[in-house]
Amino acid sequence: MAEVEAVSGPGPGGSSNPQDSGSSGPTGGWRRPHGPLQRYYGPTAAEAAEATPDPADINGPHFDSEVFLTKVRSECSLGQLLARETALGREIRALDSDMQTLLYENYNKFISATDTIRKMKVDFRRMEAEMDDLAANMAAISTSSARVSAALQDGHRRGAQLAGVQALLRKLQSLVEVPGRLRRWAAPGAEPARALRCYARARAVLRHYRHLPSFRAIEDESHTIMASLAQHLRARLRDETLDPKELTECVEMLLQLEEPPEELCEEFLSHAGTRLEAELAALEVELPSSDPGGTAATPPPASDILDFVDRGSSAFVGNLCLLATSYRSLFEGHPAASGGRLEAFAAALAARYFQLLERRLALERGLGDTSLLVRALDRFHRRLRTLLQLLPAAGAEAAAALVARAARERVERYLRALQTFFLGCLGDVRQALAAPRPPGKEGPGLPDLLATLASSILSQLKAVLAYVQLFTAKDVAFASLPYFKGEFCVEAVREGLVVAFVRWLCHTSQGFANGPAEKGAPAAPPALLLLLARLCLDYESTTISYILTLTDEQFPPQDSGPAVTPGPALCTEARGAAQRLLDHYVQVQGAAVAQMLRKSVETRDWLGTVEPRNVRAVMKRVVEDITAIDIQVGQLFEEGVRRAQSSDSSRRAFSVYSSSRAPGRYAPSYTPSAPMDTHLLSNIQKLFSERIDIFSPVEFNKVSVLTGIIKISLKTLLECVRLRTLGRFGLQQVQVDGHYLQLYLWRFVADERVVQGLLDEVAASAAHRCLDPVPMEHSVVELICERG
Repeated sequence: MAEVEAVSGPGPGGSSNPQDSGSSGPTGGWRRPHGPLQRYYGPTAAEAAEATPDPADINGPHFDSEVFLTKVRSECSLGQLLARETALGREIRALDSDMQTLLYENYNKFISATDTIRKMKVDFRRMEAEMDDLAANMAAISTSSARVSAALQDGHRRGAQLAGVQALLRKLQSLVEVPGRLRRWAAPGAEPARALRCYARARAVLRHYRHLPSFRAIEDESHTIMASLAQHLRARLRDETLDPKELTECVEMLLQLEEPPEELCEEFLSHAGTRLEAELAALEVELPSSDPGGTAATPPPASDILDFVDRGSSAFVGNLCLLATSYRSLFEGHPAASGGRLEAFAAALAARYFQLLERRLALERGLGDTSLLVRALDRFHRRLRTLLQLLPAAGAEAAAALVARAARERVERYLRALQTFFLGCLGDVRQALAAPRPPGKEGPGLPDLLATLASSILSQLKAVLAYVQLFTAKDVAFASLPYFKGEFCVEAVREGLVVAFVRWLCHTSQGFANGPAEKGAPAAPPALLLLLARLCLDYESTTISYILTLTDEQFPPQDSGPAVTPGPALCTEARGAAQRLLDHYVQVQGAAVAQMLRKSVETRDWLGTVEPRNVRAVMKRVVEDITAIDIQVGQLFEEGVRRAQSSDSSRRAFSVYSSSRAPGRYAPSYTPSAPMDTHLLSNIQKLFSERIDIFSPVEFNKVSVLTGIIKISLKTLLECVRLRTLGRFGLQQVQVDGHYLQLYLWRFVADERVVQGLLDEVAASAAHRCLDPVPMEHSVVELICERG
């Protein structure tokens, strides 16, 4: 009954299912009981050790009935004691019922397990009997194996003795056959390498037993045969058709025949040098002969640069590497190979190869395919790097300098190509400006021409940078050279290409403001000056910083590299070129208008002219030209700032006396017989008038440009009038022309007082130079100007 309770383990109020009482865990033990089972089994050993002993805990290991009863009697009332007694009785009955149920359910299992164990015992006894029989059989087999092993050992011993005797007989037979074999294999065209191997195997034995007559005769005959083979190899060594592999094999066999290494070393280098010289000569045939005077036209190369480098690398450099490897493997440890003989020999040949490649690279005058050139240089550098690992003194610095020169020359060609492209674009612009326009059909405007020119130059520069960037690609071997990490990015690309082109562009553009480059060459049209000024100004504001940023991103400079030209310095040069061009534009346009005014003044008879009835045509032409210039400048430059105009600017009364000189005060006394000196009055008034600077710097806006042109024009008119002598009607004609100019020119300038002041001086000068200074009524002047 105790065993059944231990298996089932029901607690008070617990389930009768045996699976609820516990199951085997991962380690094969019982699971920790929960709920009623835990109360039945009590705490585990670890929990009991950690828990504080409680003799009143009915489920604890330290339970003491007397203490428990004492505690219950002291704490519970009579009703609670009776209820507790009833509950305990109910739990005891339930526990007995669960134990009986568990016993009935597992009874059949106990019976089946007992039958199984009985059958297993029977099978185990039968297996023990069979194992005993097997052990007896194995003992008998072991005894038989021992007898067989002893017999085999004896047979092996006798077989080894017999094999030794047979081997000795074979060795003697092979020694006897050595001369015949050597004679057969050492014959011309046979197998000398096989003969050498045979002689090498027999030589030590023959020397050891040469005191015996038979062995001495075999040795002498073999030595004679090998001496003949050495003479044949010597003769073959002088054959120029030997390839490097056959040359190496021939020298190696001669060394095995104990020929002098010094002589073989000289012959090896001599033969190899002859072959390598022939390969260099084959490359030189493709190159044109050098022309010291440079007068003869150089024909185009027969093959591209990549093909030239491929053949040079595979033939010359490959054979030179094979030569160096073979030389060191053949003469390693020999005194003949010391002294740097191989290094000097290879360096001389490599220098010739570099010269040929330099001449071939010089033929790449055009831009061509830069990727092809980069691939050719990369292949040259990779193959040469293999040679330099074998021969460090073969010219590493010369090879790196060659690659650097080729890259630098290509960058210089790109700079010249950019310059040519820019000049071509300028030619297209000039042609577009000079092309005749059919009636009703307008050509491209200045903004379109400027946008096309700027975008074309920038696109071409980006394309050039993309081509040049191939020299610094990650998959290019020579890009790891110090030159391409520092000097090439800064000096060659940034300074030598980008900065140089920007400076050349500004200088070339500014050259149009300095007059034609050659005597008799046509001057630049004014529209081209204006367009180039705007281009240089755009470069100063945005383009230069963008180009330099793009260049620094694609070709990052080193921190410790050479100094670079700062962007603000380039921007200053561009702005200076733009200022010079705009100033020259003002001077050219002002001179053109002034030329019309000068001719109109110089070709007219101002003393005999008739009374004016209309405005002269030249004044109308001046206004039309100024209006056209205003439209032209407004296409490329902003309006600018104007001073506030007076309300009567277009209706100002224009007289032969300046408003600043109080004409009403001095007019009544201005007659030919007047005692007052009007020149003195004019000079006194000039002291108090604002001085007008005719050739002041022009700002980058339309108002400033037009102001400069009008000042030059009116100043020329003033100087021309000062040199003329006028009659009454001549003075009146000047008065009408001046008023007409006042009506239209004031709206083009930044300050109307500039036009008013200059026209006042023109009128005053005309009055001073007039023999009969009688001005026309202002109302009549206005009527003529309105009608004109």
